[in-house]
Amino acid sequence: MKPNPITAAPADAAARKAIAPVVCYPVETLPRPDLSAYRAVRDDLTLVETVIVPPREAATWSVPAGHFCRIVSSEGPQVGDLNLFNANDLKERLFTGKTRALNGTHVGLGDQLFSNFPYLRPIATITHDTLDWYGFDDFGGAVHDVIGTRCDPYTHNLLSHGGQYHHCCHSNLTRAFAAKTGMAPREAETYVHDVLNVFMCTGFTRDTGQYFMKASPVRPGDYLEFFAEIDLLGCMSACPGGDCSAQHSSDTAKCYPMVVEIYKPKGLPEGWAPPPINGYDGTHGL
Repeated sequence: MKPNPITAAPADAAARKAIAPVVCYPVETLPRPDLSAYRAVRDDLTLVETVIVPPREAATWSVPAGHFCRIVSSEGPQVGDLNLFNANDLKERLFTGKTRALNGTHVGLGDQLFSNFPYLRPIATITHDTLDWYGFDDFGGAVHDVIGTRCDPYTHNLLSHGGQYHHCCHSNLTRAFAAKTGMAPREAETYVHDVLNVFMCTGFTRDTGQYFMKASPVRPGDYLEFFAEIDLLGCMSACPGGDCSAQHSSDTAKCYPMVVEIYKPKGLPEGWAPPPINGYDGTHGL
């Protein structure tokens, strides 16, 4: 939290504060997908795999390039912390910071999820969101954020003065990723990265700028769907905070399983091709 200022405001403080903001990354020149082409192939999909993510646990699955993935609320309001990897090169993974910079604090229909440096390319495109009606509420809250990092045992340890909790999302993702890859847990957790908080309703308080959460508006049957631009490995934790209406890293919150469905379309979107890795030459001026 910000302390009360100890520095006197300059005489032109009001004028300085009144300067209009400038969007950091003008995206008019950013290559954008033709969403109509993606949605045109959604009418003839074949379900090829279903994965259940147990409450307070995580699970992994694969999404071949050109397939759709749906994350579904099955039994009750539940938030999921999602990691995405290039299935053929695990060093390439979701980069929420740049995804946020290019799309906004929360993602939805038509937004692209970008990978980390030096790859920096869209690895998934959101093609459907049954919560797109929510928008931003009066508190500044919205769903599907790319601002929260994930609940983790290290922050819990700090805030609880030494507490040990192993079913927070970071640990859940670590266990599931380790089981999938055969890595030791200490190595596996170095691959776990900042998440897309599926269904989570979050924002920043206007007085202190603190990250907040509130009860998710998700209902059974709601889903977030994305198209895999490359071969993907997904890993998601069903957060121990349940709908995150009160707390996370909790053994008392009501939690529900989540369902992941993988669909194969009859054909690919017109003109679609997997995006190449970023074209920067990597010399950094040397």
